[in-house]
Parts: sequence; C-alpha cells; structure tokens
Amino acid sequence: MSLLADIPFSLLDLVSVPEGSDAGKTLKHTMQYARAADTLGYTRFWMAEHHNMEGVASSATAVLIGHIAGGTENIRVGAGGIMLPNHPPLVVAEQFGTLASLYPGRIDLGLGRAPGTDPVTARALRRDQQAAEDFATEVSILGKLFEPAAPGQRLQAVPGCGLEVPIWILGSSLYSAELAAAKGLPYAFAGHFAPRMMRAAAALYRRQFRPSATLTNPHFMLGLPLVIAQTEARAQKLMTTPQQRVLALLRGQPLWLRPPVESMAGRWSIDEEAGVNEFLSLAAMGAPEQVQRHLEQLAEECEVDEFIFTNDVYDPADRIEALHLLMSIRE
Repeated sequence: MSLLADIPFSLLDLVSVPEGSDAGKTLKHTMQYARAADTLGYTRFWMAEHHNMEGVASSATAVLIGHIAGGTENIRVGAGGIMLPNHPPLVVAEQFGTLASLYPGRIDLGLGRAPGTDPVTARALRRDQQAAEDFATEVSILGKLFEPAAPGQRLQAVPGCGLEVPIWILGSSLYSAELAAAKGLPYAFAGHFAPRMMRAAAALYRRQFRPSATLTNPHFMLGLPLVIAQTEARAQKLMTTPQQRVLALLRGQPLWLRPPVESMAGRWSIDEEAGVNEFLSLAAMGAPEQVQRHLEQLAEECEVDEFIFTNDVYDPADRIEALHLLMSIRE
C-alpha cells in the first residue's frame, strides 16, 4: 500500500480561463471537474479569490462556492481563500453562514492576508488600506461570529452564529505559520506559488502549535502544482502551460491558459527561466510513479497531513484524466 493512502488529496481551483475561451465555458468545465473529484473521493474543492486578473475567473468566490456545492454531493467546498483585508468580517460570516446553512458540514473558510490583486484594485475594493495589519484581530472577530451567541450579544451573523464554520489560515510566510499555530487552527501553505519558505513554515507551525477548541493537533496542508500524465514526456509537454502562465505573471501580462508547446526554448530569458523554475519548484510533475515518489518524500520530510493541488493544464480532458491518475497512486 502506498504511503499516501492515508493522506487526503484535495484540489485548489483558480477557475483559469483557457486562451480563446471565456468565463462561462470555463465555469461549466469547473463544475464537471468538481463532480469528477467528488466521484473519485477527493476531500476538498477550494477556490481562490483574485481580482482584476485576465484569465482568472474566481473573483466572486462565495458565489462560486455555492454553485459548486450545489452541483456536488460529498466533497467539502470552500475558499482557498477569502482575502480578509478585502471584506468586513461580518459580511464574510454572513456569506459563509449562509453557505453552511445550505450545505451543512461541507463548507470550509480559508483566510488569507494578501489582497489577491494589485494596489489599484485593492483601493477599488474600498476597504481600509491598513486592514492587512489587523489580520490577526479580524480572524478572531470572524471566529467569534461563528460561535454561539453570548447573552446580550448585539452583533450577530445571521445566519452564521453558532454554525462554527471551519476556519483555516492560508499563507506563504512564517507570519502565517505562527498565527495559525498560536490560534490552534489548521494551516495551508501556498507551495503552488511561493515555495521558498515551505519547510521553515511547516516546522515552525508544528513547533509552536497550541491546541484549541477547534483543533487538538496541528494539521498542515501543502499546496502544490500538479502536472501528471501517462508518460513523463507527455507531462513535460503539458507542463509548458503552467510555465507559460508563470512567465506571463512575471512579465505582468494576462494569465490565460495557453496551449502546451513542444519546448520553452527561445520563449524566455535565462533569468525568466530561473524565476519560473523557482516558482514551480515544488511541482508534482511526471508519470504516476514519479509523482508518487515526490509526494511521499515531501510527506515524510515535512509531516504533511493533506495535499491540495492546482491542476492548471490547458485541455479540460487532461485535467480530469489527471484526477484519475493522481488517485491511482494512493492504492
């Protein structure tokens, strides 16, 4: 039996729009993708909040969570995450209280500290520009809004109060690891785009974790890019789609998913190649046996309790095939 058999596999989706397609077509595929994951036994299907990014259609995150939860049966659906500086805690509590009322026991709320966009768009979201500095306080406020109301409590999330929606801390730094540990919350590390601090953050989180009413033992989820195919050669070709996307990000260009190419040679400079490779350095890429070895190594080295994968390849059929191949390595 694989060492991965007891480690949950989950999915993070950015609702990435292929070049030449549009948000409507992409959202139809996202539902098909989520239903396939539900059937195959994936644990969670999370979506990330981003704004003003051409090629990323996950800006109305709570709306999409309701849509996906309504079209699936068992998989947990949630935010990976809601960027709390963009929203008043009461509004988030009401939204996720409503979702938890509609889909009991299936909604997760991951919280991030970054705005999920550029400074101009952050200002357009009309939140206090110092909100990120108050992140720890606002996490506490939000958590209390999900607790049962105290006698005489005037401010309540309706619905939301008493529903105890699970809160996760998301991040890519030692700050987020320390905060999750101090509050006794599960922690998801964004290794799919910021791998550099992963090992230090995982170790710090476990070392400083304090049990809470929410969580007795630490729970460390690691986010990874996934490109898996029947053969290594096929996976390497499919990998050129996320490589092109990261290259576009580094250049400040639109983030459409572009078709795979035979080679990235001549498409990037030496420095750009190094930057893309660093960005994707934790990727689970290759044939199933290669991906299995990579995940087993990370699971042992970092005491990973759960993996969550981004699967940003171009063809919807390749995305769904990847779900089958990935699950096969747990047998």
